[in-house]
Amino acid sequence: MKRTNVRRTIAATAAGALVAAGAIMGVSLPAAHAATDGATGFATQNGGTTGGAGGAVVRATTGTEIHAALCARATDTTPITIQVEGRITPGNTAKVSGSCNTAAGVIELKQISNVSIIGVGSGAVFDEIGIHIREAENIIVQNVTVRNVKKSGSPTSNGGDAISMESSVRNVWVDHTTLEASGGESEGFDGLFDMKADTKYVTLSYSILRNSGRGGLIGSSESDRANGFVTFHHNLYENIDSRAPLLRGGIAHMYNNHYVSLNESGINSRAGAQARVDSNYFEDSKDVLGTFYTDQAGTWQVSGNIFDNVTWSPANGDDYNPAGPNPTSTTSVSIPYAFTADAANCVPSVVAATAGANTGLKVSDGSCTPQNPDPEPTATTTPTPTTTPTSTPTPTPTTPPTGTNLSLGAGADGSGKGGGTSYGSAIDGSATTYWSPSGSTGRISVKWDSAKTVSKVVIREASGAVGNITSWRVVNNDTGAVLASGTSAGTASFASTTLKKINFEITGSTATPRVAEFETYAG
Repeated sequence: MKRTNVRRTIAATAAGALVAAGAIMGVSLPAAHAATDGATGFATQNGGTTGGAGGAVVRATTGTEIHAALCARATDTTPITIQVEGRITPGNTAKVSGSCNTAAGVIELKQISNVSIIGVGSGAVFDEIGIHIREAENIIVQNVTVRNVKKSGSPTSNGGDAISMESSVRNVWVDHTTLEASGGESEGFDGLFDMKADTKYVTLSYSILRNSGRGGLIGSSESDRANGFVTFHHNLYENIDSRAPLLRGGIAHMYNNHYVSLNESGINSRAGAQARVDSNYFEDSKDVLGTFYTDQAGTWQVSGNIFDNVTWSPANGDDYNPAGPNPTSTTSVSIPYAFTADAANCVPSVVAATAGANTGLKVSDGSCTPQNPDPEPTATTTPTPTTTPTSTPTPTPTTPPTGTNLSLGAGADGSGKGGGTSYGSAIDGSATTYWSPSGSTGRISVKWDSAKTVSKVVIREASGAVGNITSWRVVNNDTGAVLASGTSAGTASFASTTLKKINFEITGSTATPRVAEFETYAG
């Protein structure tokens, strides 16, 4: 793999210990940073990403202890934060038996939800061992290093991916991580950050991806297009041959990333993908944006980017079509969440001071000045949204609106459920049963086999819990668009929308929410 000297280096300032050293697994520890500052980007949608917030906090120093902590939970949705310190290797990572799904030689987050993996103390290094997220939801990985994961040679782990997600994964936030290899596919490595087989609502933020043939992908083949809603911001891609990332279908948002030495190609939007590329800094690189190695084109919206010593190859009109030398937008991509971008000219310095594991979890507020993490959620700056959804909330109704309640006979799922409750209880037509999230926030969804047209939802809180919900959103799960929002449960009306799944996302509450009925109507 080509090695290129770069003009800027990453400042790797060691951070102090996040929690007191010496705790052992099972002992209550201080809450992890992720629980206070919150996810960003697309990981805030679909009910949000809170990981193990509100659950037990335990310490692990081996992969086996990580698996044991997962398997010791009361249920596979019970929230847990696992604080990791030390070197995790294939040799100290064994399968743990029981009702949980784990495997030797890989950190397996399979068929579970509501989990945070947080590096603490002197640091957490996953050495030659990958993190595999499968059939899982509401996962946070923060402040860890994952390096030299191989798919061939010895040892092998996770198909050669540092972090991978596949098979109906929802809501993952990977933050302040360092993902690195020591070569390309010929040396036995694969991707650093891969998503496939119906993975959605993911954010990669303040991370370093370097020294690899492949940065990562969304979609494993041209036909694997049921992925998307992924945000990449304030990351460093350094000495990457290609796939920074590769997009097959879906929507991805890249802003405020620093790309240095993309040796062959960069953001590869293909197979109908839509890439929104805002205020990034591309440097000492080749063909940083376009459709490459396929005749199935993707599209992009570009704004505010800087191209510093970027070379562009001529298009061949068939399977290699760079966007440059003067990239222009070929689509328009709407972003449903709030974000404030730094100016592109200060991205290299901001990313250098914030990205990667063990750098103090510093962030940016759009002022080009790195900020220390906020001690409380209330101190987090909330930027002005790019769009402001409207709604017509009214008090919880006692009688149904006219028309057929489309939720009756439909299916339901969500982000997690409190003990003794079920998703189906919110669509059974009975006010005496209810669904509660596993924490103070969460998502419940109504879904149909064929598309329905909906313009009104009614949320009925259970007896004794009226007024517990203090903020919410109604979201079109098919597109990620916010249809309505409000501050008290009741009726929300919006423009008629045809969809197969609709989400009610609770974003704030004063006490445990209890949704007795989630009704949907065509008008």
